Amino acid sequence: MLINNLLFSTFWGLVMKIFVDTADLDEIRELASWGVIDGVTTNPTLIAKSGRSFKEIVDEIFKIVDGPISLEVVGTTAEEMVKEARQLAGIHRNVVVKIPMTAEGLKAVKTLSKEDVKTNVTLVFSANQALLAAKAGATYVSPFIGRLDDMGHEGMQIVEEIVDIFGNYGFKTQIIVASIRHPVHVVQAARLGADVATIPPAVIKKMVKHSLTDVGIQRFLEDWKKVPK
Repeated sequence: MLINNLLFSTFWGLVMKIFVDTADLDEIRELASWGVIDGVTTNPTLIAKSGRSFKEIVDEIFKIVDGPISLEVVGTTAEEMVKEARQLAGIHRNVVVKIPMTAEGLKAVKTLSKEDVKTNVTLVFSANQALLAAKAGATYVSPFIGRLDDMGHEGMQIVEEIVDIFGNYGFKTQIIVASIRHPVHVVQAARLGADVATIPPAVIKKMVKHSLTDVGIQRFLEDWKKVPK
């Protein structure tokens, strides 16, 4: 299946997208300047940590990153979620509305998909949940692999199952690998053919580093000093 995924991606010219999972504006600006950020995911917890108002945060994010920006509803009933989602979608063309993986959430996704409101079904912990979300019309599903690992399960196995299932039936729903803990998770997600990895800033910064790169740079600089001027 890995070979099939790679061939498919190569044929269609697909590249795994990287979203940054934060509401820290300074971090978003810095990482966006590297030219590797395709979108942003947030949630109420991340926004609360910022210490700034919701409007202030999201308005600034739209200015920094021109790509999908996931904003989460806090309602618990389908009716509440749909109402919030419509309001959030009206803020900016790049908004993707995060909907929790519940029966009420599926009802909301079904309604919103008919209105062309982009949705990201979050807190997915099984392939069954991802399958239901895709059938309801979700734009994205977000399996939380780190939290599964924390409980002694192999989170990336869920991603592999979802990739297989979506590939079998041609679902257009994209897979966002979420709750990433370390750079190895990113490599695993890319090898499996996930559409997106949403990554905390600290992990993205670790992806840049390698001790041999640092040693190599230092050696080049030292050798350059020996070159006759």
